[in-house]
Amino acid sequence: MSQSPANTRVLSGMRPTGALHLGNYHGALKNWLDLQYQYDCYFFVADWHALTTGYEDTEHLEEHTLQMVIDWLGAGLNPAAATIFIQSQVPEHAELHLLLSMITPLGWLERVPTYKDQQEQLKEKDLATYGFLGYPLLQSADILLYRPSFVPVGEDQVAHVEITREIARRFNHLYGREPEFVAKAEKALKNLGSKTADLYRTLRKAYQETGDEAALEQARALLDGHGRLTLADRERLQGFIEGTGRSILPEPDVLLTATPKVPGLDGRKMSKSYGNTLGLREDPAEIARKLKAMQTDPARARRTDPGDPAKCPVFDLHAIYSSTATQEWAASGCRSAGIGCIECKKPLIDAVVVEVEAIRLRAKEYEENPDLVRSILAEGCEKARDAARATMHEVRAAMGLNYR
Repeated sequence: MSQSPANTRVLSGMRPTGALHLGNYHGALKNWLDLQYQYDCYFFVADWHALTTGYEDTEHLEEHTLQMVIDWLGAGLNPAAATIFIQSQVPEHAELHLLLSMITPLGWLERVPTYKDQQEQLKEKDLATYGFLGYPLLQSADILLYRPSFVPVGEDQVAHVEITREIARRFNHLYGREPEFVAKAEKALKNLGSKTADLYRTLRKAYQETGDEAALEQARALLDGHGRLTLADRERLQGFIEGTGRSILPEPDVLLTATPKVPGLDGRKMSKSYGNTLGLREDPAEIARKLKAMQTDPARARRTDPGDPAKCPVFDLHAIYSSTATQEWAASGCRSAGIGCIECKKPLIDAVVVEVEAIRLRAKEYEENPDLVRSILAEGCEKARDAARATMHEVRAAMGLNYR
């Protein structure tokens, strides 16, 4: 998609599970910090999604939301650069979810890879609910409501964006052919000016007759950069060149992001359910104590036993926090038994403590002033609602639901 980053929207969300840990930080939040200054970013608390697997216990949902947002802000998420909001405070999420449920085949939801995986992993929970089956559709509604160009995900989440693309495609196929579409597209062409309109027609012909992808990209760039077009006319002309109808819900692209392996204290994936986490705002002394006791290569039963860094979860943390020189020192010392595990952990402990201390310091302002956090969320929710209302106006009109 040939858009300048300043005009390119990115959307992502996170379930509120309370205060975050280093796995959450390196798995998603750290990427958000980079993206917020490159794109028009919308980041939301997915509190309705928390109900899909935790509907029976909502007592701490509000507090979990507050603590998670404090972690976001402490980590460096900037409300002046990104829109931060709560899913349930923008009711258009529910409306679009409902409308999309009318056109989404049941089989599409049942084949989502994580559907059966999570049922297997969460056997102790009663997940025979529509909410759990329909969570990928709610996720699609979350995305499509803001018409983002990109959704940042790791490799394991690409399937969720793909079903969103399929749902958008189906919606546009069913409702994108508005009455007198060609006539409206031709009328929109006049707003381009004669020279630009002639170039558009040339590019459209090249794409439709020969499949010239470069011509398609050039035409899209032409439309994206034109200030005299309304959003509706821009979408009509995009659909006109592609030989389709109007793209009411544009298909988002995946923005693959780095998701390093973050082991927990016991070597398994860092997770609250395993009780093996290091909190983003945890006391530095407690961080140091936990890391000193962290599991290492079982082969190193004694100080003189050589080890294998590939089998040591501590080395996975070195890969995140340590310089190349430190990693080489740790790997060499491990294999030769030249250093002990406590010695190996020392530079890692120092680096983790420095990072956590910086987050704790920034978060302190928000911990002491929760009303400031609520004000940030209220402002973000209002901005999100403006964007959501614009989309729903288009969706209702396309589906014949704009009553006067």
